[in-house]
Amino acid sequence: MKLFLDTANLDEIREIASWGVLDGVTTNPTLVAKEGRDFRETILEICKIVDGPISAEVVSTTADEMVWEARSYAQWHKNVYVKLPMIPEGLKALAAVSKEGIKTNVTLIFQPNQALLAAKAGASIVSPFIGRLDDHSHEGMEIIAKIKTIFRNYGYKTEVLVASVRDPVHVVDAAMIGADIATMPYGVFKKLPLHPLTDIGLKRFLDDWAKAKQGKTG
Repeated sequence: MKLFLDTANLDEIREIASWGVLDGVTTNPTLVAKEGRDFRETILEICKIVDGPISAEVVSTTADEMVWEARSYAQWHKNVYVKLPMIPEGLKALAAVSKEGIKTNVTLIFQPNQALLAAKAGASIVSPFIGRLDDHSHEGMEIIAKIKTIFRNYGYKTEVLVASVRDPVHVVDAAMIGADIATMPYGVFKKLPLHPLTDIGLKRFLDDWAKAKQGKTG
């Protein structure tokens, strides 16, 4: 499973990229606005740090305007994936730009029907929001399992990206189901390598080593 970071903060991206496990980055207008930087410059800086899919989201709501934005974004860098919203106008735009070879990520998906429509219209990636579904008393991971089954049944090449990840358990569940990608905020990514028993074990090893060295020099 590929691991993406959901942020527009360059320092966060550099840190996680240094671990050697970061496959891509997802952004959205909220995340970019939070950084107070130019949108295009931010995306291009991210592309310099991470050699993988970088999602840049349109801000229009009509198909013609989304197509115009998508064509513009796609010229910025070969790794840019255009994020389109799962609405009828978004599907129209998706159908048009996918025929042009523009890579896409259809966002704000909350049910399998939406993912199916996006795949049929040529989406490169679909992004179901599992955390938000959990917040509304739905089992978010059940949606992922259903989408994966549908895509396997009909041979769709569209990748399933698990979005709105709230904790490391979501990451494990996504991997167990067979999701193609999980994207998560910096705070969740930082927790992935951590476990209290790892810390306890390391401290014990270091303490024992220090005692052994003292014994040799004493």
